[in-house]
Amino acid sequence: MSALNYKHLHYFWVVAKAGGVGKAAERLHLTPQSISGQLGVLEEALATQLFRRSGRTLELTEAGRLVLGYAEEIFVLGEELQEALRHHPASRSMQFRVGIADVVPKSVAYRLLEPAMRIEEKPRLLCREGRLDSLLGELAVHLLDLVIADRPMPSKFNVRGFSHLLGECGLTFLAAPALAAAYDGRFPQLLDSAPLLLPGEDAAVRPKLVRWLDEQRIRPRIVGEFDDSALLNAFGKEGVGIYAVPSAITHLVQQQSGGMILGHTNAVIEQFYAISTERRLTHPAVLAISNAARQEMFGLSATDILPERPQT
Repeated sequence: MSALNYKHLHYFWVVAKAGGVGKAAERLHLTPQSISGQLGVLEEALATQLFRRSGRTLELTEAGRLVLGYAEEIFVLGEELQEALRHHPASRSMQFRVGIADVVPKSVAYRLLEPAMRIEEKPRLLCREGRLDSLLGELAVHLLDLVIADRPMPSKFNVRGFSHLLGECGLTFLAAPALAAAYDGRFPQLLDSAPLLLPGEDAAVRPKLVRWLDEQRIRPRIVGEFDDSALLNAFGKEGVGIYAVPSAITHLVQQQSGGMILGHTNAVIEQFYAISTERRLTHPAVLAISNAARQEMFGLSATDILPERPQT
């Protein structure tokens, strides 16, 4: 297979978008014969047929649809690059684009991201929150620099990426003062029949927590399940139920909610990952996050901060 000529790829992309050689020739100010010739050169270079004739029109082959998907990413990113250079002069702050999986507690996200705002070249932080699969799609096409999640990148994603463990900790159980006064027995037995708020099914810690409760022969009364951790904590603050938070942010959550500690366990471990397209972290903001997480938030040793095997 010959080296890819991006000029030929651009002609192919325009033909596919325009719906035919004639319309593409008008847009490119070239003759249809010239366009057809360039398409032939591209097909020869790729050793595959990209179009097939259907009556008087052209249809993409299966290989053509695959090539079009890559061409879309290449030329859309090219347009974004030109737009960025026009509107973002060199003197403007470096952008740092981060995706936060919606199951990650907001206080954890803040504690992890805050060190990035302390580096010498302070970045302009752009945060997106959403489901992990959607964020990983944006990471794959370089719309994000980093994704923070409560699990490594799932193996089902056909995307090359690396999962860097930022840290892990146990769970601490909190309750509003009035509710805590009613459940002041021995932990964890006091959770039996007590009102409990659970994280949603997308949270990696949920099955671990449910399994631990079952092993302890504890049957709490589940009064709410929440995909959004901030909403779960808000209900906990109002005394609707007991709620568990990562032990690393217990004091921060207490300051915000006024909750009282009922007990904690290290038998249920919650983990947090930085997922990137880099095997070795080099972005200054990402390095600041990783170092602070290791040294300040979770206290892991350097040998613990190793990337998971890449998903390809």
